[in-house]
Amino acid sequence: MPETIIRAERVEKYYAQPSENRIQVIAPTDLSIVPGEIVAVLGPSGSGKSTLLRMLTGLSRPSAGQVYWHEAPISNAQINVSIVFQSFALFPWLTVQENVEAPLKARGMEPGERRKRALKILDTVGLDGFQAAYPKELSGGMRQRVGFARALVVEPEVLFMDEPFSALDVLTAENLRSELLELWQNKTIPTRAIFLVTHNIEEAVLLADRIIVLGRNPGHVRTDFKVTLQHPRDRKATAFTQLVDYIYKVLTQPEAKPPALPQTPEGKRVRDQRQMHYQMLPHARPGGIAGLLELLLDHNGKDDIYRLADDLAFEIDDLLPIVDAAQLLGFLTVNEGDAAITPKGAEFANSEILRQKELFRTAAVENVLLLRQIVRAIEAKSDHTVAEDFFHDLLDEQFSEEETVLQLETAINWGRYAELFDFDASRRRFMQIEKLAPESDTPSAEEIDA
Repeated sequence: MPETIIRAERVEKYYAQPSENRIQVIAPTDLSIVPGEIVAVLGPSGSGKSTLLRMLTGLSRPSAGQVYWHEAPISNAQINVSIVFQSFALFPWLTVQENVEAPLKARGMEPGERRKRALKILDTVGLDGFQAAYPKELSGGMRQRVGFARALVVEPEVLFMDEPFSALDVLTAENLRSELLELWQNKTIPTRAIFLVTHNIEEAVLLADRIIVLGRNPGHVRTDFKVTLQHPRDRKATAFTQLVDYIYKVLTQPEAKPPALPQTPEGKRVRDQRQMHYQMLPHARPGGIAGLLELLLDHNGKDDIYRLADDLAFEIDDLLPIVDAAQLLGFLTVNEGDAAITPKGAEFANSEILRQKELFRTAAVENVLLLRQIVRAIEAKSDHTVAEDFFHDLLDEQFSEEETVLQLETAINWGRYAELFDFDASRRRFMQIEKLAPESDTPSAEEIDA
């Protein structure tokens, strides 16, 4: 049996609610990190990528299940990991060398040894000569190099990275990826495994030996596979583009059968969020949906989502909510990574503004339970207004507080655009739209008397 550095056994994350329900963030998941691998984790926003990373590093305790470090429970083990975050998170009052020495100082290392280790790793990552500079004097790419140096100076057995290149410009990010891969392949760093959280599919295929794709609601592993392409990898190679297309397909096809969830100690089944009442509304605006459909029309009604993202210069987290929203409304279908416009979607894209609103209104009421309930509640009330709190409390049973707020914001945005209702932000109430009375050629009684 191969050696395992970190092993997660049926780990899950959920948050208890006042009722018996739970907000399930990550479903029971098994995962392992072994020596000699770069593991990349992909998934849409809300799939629990960063939450999973924090559980594997011991920063966050699983709600259930166990994480093992060399087969010892991580809570009792002396783990040796480092994390590089998306933000540079440097101490602005310290020099580059002092920033890199900070974790060694926290471990009680002698000043002479700290200095020796820091200068060596700064030279390794290409920052020799900048040890006396302060973070404000450095470019974004150089500041992230300091972040890498600070993570590597403790010689971690596993290096965790949470979207470390996403805050950088394209060229700087590409350069840093290449340098990290070179350090890894040449064994210049003592790190035995790398765990990368990313939303960039090409980045994952460029770097990883193994890719894990997560689904959401709750977070769960959709696929976990080895990447056998030889380095250096060519973005234009057929095998590379096929892998990218496959991952897009996994991310965009309808959810597969939900995984079986274990019994709780009380004998009650954990509530699976996909079996709950409300579907999660993608956080996309009607204008973005219209723009996507118009672009598809220009592409003869069908195109690969990967190429669409490339044309729009979008990352996956930017494009997928728009795709999901258009699919939810019945304006397009997605099959094997290809988005195809439906007849309703084509009519929407080709229509004038008022007709677009009508089509959106019909699709929203037919396909979105929350909007349908808001409209019916307004119609049922004598004053034709409903407090936002009513729907907040319903959604709060299913989603986190942050997601509940976002769901309501999206519903308000869609409902106003479709003229389903109005919303009074000061009173936080949904209201019936006041419609102007139609003009009539028949004179009123007052006009006749006059």
